[in-house]
Amino acid sequence: MTPPPPGTLTDIDPASLAEDDGVPWISEVRRAVRDADTDFFRVSAWRYWLDFAVSLTAAYLAAGIYLAAPIGSWPQVVAFPIAAFWLYRMGSLIHEVCHLGAHEMPVFKAAWNLLGGVITLTPSPFFTRHHRDHHSRRFYGTPEDPEYVANVMEGGNVASIVGYVVHVLAFPVLVFLRFLLVPLTFVHPALREWTLRKASSLTLNRRYERKLTPADRRAILAVEIPCFLRAALIPGLVLAGLNPWTRIPLLYALAVATVLLNQLRQLADHHFDGDGNRVDMEAHILDSCNFTTNDPLTLLLFPFSIRYHALHHLFPSMPYHNLKRAHEHLAAVLPSDSPYHSLARPGWWSVARRTILGTA
Repeated sequence: MTPPPPGTLTDIDPASLAEDDGVPWISEVRRAVRDADTDFFRVSAWRYWLDFAVSLTAAYLAAGIYLAAPIGSWPQVVAFPIAAFWLYRMGSLIHEVCHLGAHEMPVFKAAWNLLGGVITLTPSPFFTRHHRDHHSRRFYGTPEDPEYVANVMEGGNVASIVGYVVHVLAFPVLVFLRFLLVPLTFVHPALREWTLRKASSLTLNRRYERKLTPADRRAILAVEIPCFLRAALIPGLVLAGLNPWTRIPLLYALAVATVLLNQLRQLADHHFDGDGNRVDMEAHILDSCNFTTNDPLTLLLFPFSIRYHALHHLFPSMPYHNLKRAHEHLAAVLPSDSPYHSLARPGWWSVARRTILGTA
């Protein structure tokens, strides 16, 4: 079953993303991008397809070696981190799928969902809506923000950090059960509604409740069926004797490693200085980070130039492959006292350290 093109961030009220709130330096940044000789908003289709094909091929080849090799053998040990990295890299393209326009590259969206999202149980309709809310001025930094780490972990609080780690370890199991139990969600309309609102988003924020449109309901249903079949196949092949029972813990370990890489990145997307109240556009951007160096951890955790995260929040529709060039253009043309330059951070740990430890 081919899922329909998922909803995209172009569904957001433009006012929630594009208004400058009368902040001169943000207006200056937008003007500098608009007046550039390069169209930084032009999507390069071949780049999307190439990044997807390379990531998918490397991920599935390494995962195949990891799963087929004898337990504890050196091929398995070597293949494990390679598979985790490339699965994370391939999975990160869900972010780019969500930021494509509603009618842009529909074949690519369907291909990513069928070949990537369904196989890894992370289809884009389970991400797009809550990612949209993360960008929205109504939700950014509030308790309803599904991607604001401060909502699920308090820096410096050992109990909170332990709870966060436990949640990360449990997340692959929860996602697996969500799809394996799809038929049960239709037993009663109230259960179905609760599932759609509270268990149809790939977020660790348990307080987040999804706001549903008719298009959301159709997109969720379209991917639930193939994801249910994929989830059922995992224990089914073991019970049928076609796969060894060790396949299940091996898949779990791979899933945890991939989720962990994603959560480590999220620790440094923003400073998480919000107090839970709504913020204006300037505070939103100043709470975000651009990583401008090539230290190993930044390169590992921020694929596809999403390390220019503050720039991404300024221009959500700018394709990922143009972020680096756009940043270099802004760094060259903006005055030296522009607050945009202060968004640059030297590396992942410089921000993640504060998020974890809760210290300046």
